[in-house]
Amino acid sequence: MWPYIPDLLDRPVPRYTSYPTAAEFAPVDAGFHEAGFDDLAPDASVSLYAHIPFCEKICWYCGCNTGAANRAHRLTAYLDALHMEIETVAERLGNQRPITQIAFGGGSPNAIDAVDFVRLLDHLCIAFDAFDARLSIELDPRSLTPEWTALLGRAGVSHASLGVQTFDPDLQARIGRIQPADSIARAVAGLRDNGVTSLNFDLMYGLPGQTYAALAETLKQAVALRPDRIALFGYAHLPSLIKRQQKIDARDMPDGRARFDMAALGFEMLTAAGYVPIGFDHFARAGDGLAQACEAGTMRRNFQGFTDDPGDALIGLGASAISSFPDRFVQNEKNSGRYRMRAGAHMLTAERGVLRGPADRAHGRIIERLLCAGTADIRGIRMSAAMHGRLAQLTALGLVERDGDRVTITPDGRPYGRTIASLFDAYRGTQEKRFSSAV
Repeated sequence: MWPYIPDLLDRPVPRYTSYPTAAEFAPVDAGFHEAGFDDLAPDASVSLYAHIPFCEKICWYCGCNTGAANRAHRLTAYLDALHMEIETVAERLGNQRPITQIAFGGGSPNAIDAVDFVRLLDHLCIAFDAFDARLSIELDPRSLTPEWTALLGRAGVSHASLGVQTFDPDLQARIGRIQPADSIARAVAGLRDNGVTSLNFDLMYGLPGQTYAALAETLKQAVALRPDRIALFGYAHLPSLIKRQQKIDARDMPDGRARFDMAALGFEMLTAAGYVPIGFDHFARAGDGLAQACEAGTMRRNFQGFTDDPGDALIGLGASAISSFPDRFVQNEKNSGRYRMRAGAHMLTAERGVLRGPADRAHGRIIERLLCAGTADIRGIRMSAAMHGRLAQLTALGLVERDGDRVTITPDGRPYGRTIASLFDAYRGTQEKRFSSAV
């Protein structure tokens, strides 16, 4: 289907949910964080992201900043700090800017008590005058109760994402995530009955011991439940960086060629089922807002992946959450203890970040347009001889086409999108094992 070029596919590259990437973040202080708010235009639209770093059960494959929700006092202390941060940030931001979206992620937001979630949502809406914002949430179907789905309906949540990963029981056991298929079906039915109009499934390929038949069956079962969006990620096994992955037996991990063929299988099956390909690893039904944004050329990419959210800035709340301002990225303190201490003292909780100069913004626009639209105008950046050489190589391989200053990814180049985008990354020089392989 696509040309298999292992030298390109094996090269670790970022997922480019930001540019510069988090690898370029350096220590910053509260003044750096404050300047992001001060420099926002008075009419800038804003999205909010609230991070809940807890799960009822910890999955071995997961690389998220999350811990077990098995100590009530720890959850209470964290939520108290999060409420304090909301007050601090709302005061700094002011309530004159429109809030386009409030997203809850983690971890699993439904790891906290439903009453605590209501308090959190109410506080956000009141503090930021965000009663008209679109509401989205990430959910763990294993702990999604009827009480929770009814609550989401009453709150007006319209977008939800379920961590499914695989329907295969053996593979679930191998990655530490047991969830019977009927639990997924019940979660879908409950969310649909309570007003969720856009439902996403997160699926994975490249799992240890995974076969093409197992992936095909998972895709078949997923399509049968008719989610509006599907994200099909390649599993990144990085046990030296993610300690919990050391519990996974990786002796029969699919090799690079098998991963490539699994990605191709997913593309073929999902497009045949009527899903529109978004980038390389996301898919959406034609009527979904993400597919419409992709078609209209308004789709964007941020720390939550591909999005149709039009917000000019994204404000992250909670430990390790990242804020995106037009001229800088700011990440909150990751350590929950230090985060609670700062938030409890009514301080901004920035720990790391990076300033985005004009060159960064120009390179970032090109990378985003390549990943979101498959084409970009490369005027306005200074290309080194090495960049020109790599672009010529990719053109000769038939992966990109160049027409003057316009660079376009060809159909054969689709699985190499991140690799092609990395050509315009001025920070990448050598292979870095902190990133996953391209497919």
